[in-house]
Amino acid sequence: MSNCDVCVVRNRAICAGLDGKELEALNAIGRTRHLTPGESLFWEGEDSILVANVIDGVLKLSSNTEDGREQIVGVVYPSDFIGRPFGGTSSHGVTALTDAQVCVFGRRDFDAFAAEHPKLEHKLLERTLGELDRTRRWMLLLGRKSASEKIASFLLEIIDRLNEPKGCEFRFDDGPETVELPFSRQQIADILGLTIETVSRQFTRLKSAGIIDLPSRREVRVLDRAGLEAEAG
Repeated sequence: MSNCDVCVVRNRAICAGLDGKELEALNAIGRTRHLTPGESLFWEGEDSILVANVIDGVLKLSSNTEDGREQIVGVVYPSDFIGRPFGGTSSHGVTALTDAQVCVFGRRDFDAFAAEHPKLEHKLLERTLGELDRTRRWMLLLGRKSASEKIASFLLEIIDRLNEPKGCEFRFDDGPETVELPFSRQQIADILGLTIETVSRQFTRLKSAGIIDLPSRREVRVLDRAGLEAEAG
């Protein structure tokens, strides 16, 4: 049995359109790698020698300013594709926020495989356009939304992305939606361009309004989904 046969994101990843023989060929050039929190897969500015599918966990994309400060520029979830196919250098580092599992391919091997399989290239194009759409929404969030709208939008994005099979630390039952945030309050502040005090105040305000509950420092339980959507604008 190949890794593709038991892959939990197979039907959502870029390889979803491949048939059995094609998956077998793809599996032959890939390998599974486990990452622990804080472990890096790619480094900013290095030659792009690897690409990967995220199988499980949450990873951050980050860049560093000239004075050494880190800026998180994106987050990837299960079924997302990371890396730079077809050459170039990595424009950001990729580091695990949680325990993670990725399917890693040598970039040259993957490029050659993609060139011979139009279905995979089509999926890559779809993913690229999807990332472009998300980037434009993110520009709106950072540039025009208020602090309360930013926090609410951020929470909704995390919950929606983790509300998929094999999401990271997500559980959904007959009660409210609950998510274990893979970020600290300081990281959320850095991502959204806010201060940690503002982030804490907004979480407290949402809790007081009965929209969310905060069972622990990282855990968020959504009590009123419609109210959170209204807060997001």
